[in-house]
Order: sequence, then structure tokens, then C-alpha cells
Amino acid sequence: MRYIITGADGQLGGRVASNMLKEVSGDQLIFTCPYKSHLREERLRVWEEKGVTVREANYDNKEQMIEAFKGGDRIYIVSGVIIGPERVQQHKNVIDAAIAAGVKHITYTSFFGANRPEYKQYVLPDHTATEKYLIECGIDYNIMRNNLYLENYLLNSVMMANLDNNRWVTTAGEGKATFIAKDDSGRVATELLLGKGEHNKDYDVTGQLISEHAICDMISKLSGINYEYVTLNEEEYYDYLDSIYIPRTSHGNYSKSPVPWCANDMVTNESGIRDGLMADQTDTVETLTGRKPIDPNDLLEKYSFVWKEKIITYRDLGKVQ
Repeated sequence: MRYIITGADGQLGGRVASNMLKEVSGDQLIFTCPYKSHLREERLRVWEEKGVTVREANYDNKEQMIEAFKGGDRIYIVSGVIIGPERVQQHKNVIDAAIAAGVKHITYTSFFGANRPEYKQYVLPDHTATEKYLIECGIDYNIMRNNLYLENYLLNSVMMANLDNNRWVTTAGEGKATFIAKDDSGRVATELLLGKGEHNKDYDVTGQLISEHAICDMISKLSGINYEYVTLNEEEYYDYLDSIYIPRTSHGNYSKSPVPWCANDMVTNESGIRDGLMADQTDTVETLTGRKPIDPNDLLEKYSFVWKEKIITYRDLGKVQ
């Protein structure tokens, strides 16, 4: 059995890649990334020394992906980053390429609510379309619908607050969400890739229920910084994000943006928290991994550098990590 991990150089794919190296021998693994030349030399060397096959697989290049996926039996597909029709086509490309290469099972990373028409988050149409396409293709699959990533609120929200005199601005109000830690998501993906999921089953991947306000208060207490939690309505929040150069769409100009996310995504996600759409709890993490979801408190110190170093933009992260 050989396993393929796409986006092995990224946040989620990288976690799955690391986990899989603990589960199977390197010669059973194919790691792909859009540009092999962008990989850190040390990471590439370690992988290859362990027997991993490392190949380029750009979601815009179907023929390249077919070659990259050859010899693999099961694949983990992380979703693309551009929001809109281009991403839907990229996802179709990677699914088609996997099937053409002879892959027998796909694990796809979707988003919470993609199967619920009453959910209106900006990213959902891409995932809804991809899920439909994947199911109609007839290949064996598992779909994991991750809730909002906990780390985004320990990084993005704190950076934006640092940028604005410690004002933590949102539309979330007192709403709660079952934010999922990326390590938990990576562990769930690993188990599905290894074949421990039910046949053709979709999983909502959720963590502990907590409000964004509570996260703000926890960080304030630990840091000694009085982060002020400020709730705006949608129009006000759009204006606020415009004022700090966050583009409305993922096609916008990010040259001055403090975070790599777009306003449409942020506003609809935060409003979803306010409206209770992100509060459902599942037992997916515990059922598949044998451990309960990570407690948000347990991640605070890991990301404490954001407030300790007064980080205000993603471009500054590399200087302290």
C-alpha cells in the first residue's frame, strides 16, 4: 500500500506527512507540493533519506499530477487556497488525476457546513461543488469537514489586535464555535488516509465548544495585555477590514494586508459564529484518533510569541519562529 499526501509542504499536509512517517515506512509514501524548488532543503533531505518519493503536483496541471500520483493507492487531498471557480476546477483536476493514475481512495479536506444549504460562508460553494463531484465520480472516499481552525484566532486575531491598539475586532459577538486545532485535523486526516474511516462516509471535524470572546479573555489573562473585545455589525466590520488593507476577495491585493485571508471569508465566518452555525459538536476526533480534541488553553503558550513580540503581520512570523 502506498499513500499520497498533497500539499506536504503546507500547514495541514505537512502535519499529515509527519504523522504518516510515524505510521508506515518512507517507501510507502509519496509527498507532493506545487513547487519542489520551494521546499526547504533540510526537509527534502530528511524525507528522501527516509525513502519518501517527493514529486511536484500543481493543481492547475492535470497531466503533471497524473504522473505524480502513479503508484499510489490512497490519497489525501488538501483544498486549494484561491476561493472561487478556479479552486473548484483545481479540485476537479486533482480528483480526475488521482483516478487516472489508478488511486483507489480519496480523503478530501472540506469545510464545516458544505452539506448544509442554510450555511452561507463565503468558502462553502467551492467545497459543496467539490464534494458533489467527488461523490459522483464513483471512487471510494472520505470527506472531512473541518470547523474553523483554532490557530487562526491565536495568530490572526491577536496580530490584528496588536495592529489596532489591542482592539480585538469581530462580528462574532458572544457566539460559540467548536474550533478545531490543526494538529487534531491532521490526526483525523491521517487515520482516514490509513483506511480507518467508514466506507464513503463524511465526517464533521470539531473541537471543544468555546466563544471567541472567551479566547480573547484567556489571552488577555495570560499575556497581561488588556485586549478589548469589540463586536461590529457586518457593514462596520467590512469597513474596518478595508481600513487595514485586507482585500474583499482572495484575488485582491495582499501587499499591505496583515493576514493572508480575505474580508468576505472573515466576515461570513465570524458572523457564522455569532449566529450559532459553528457550534455543533461531534465525536469525530475521539472516535478516529482515540483522544479528545485539544483544549484551547493548551495552545496558548505555543503561540505566545505573537503577543510577546507584538507581531502585526504574517510577514514577521519568520523572524521569530
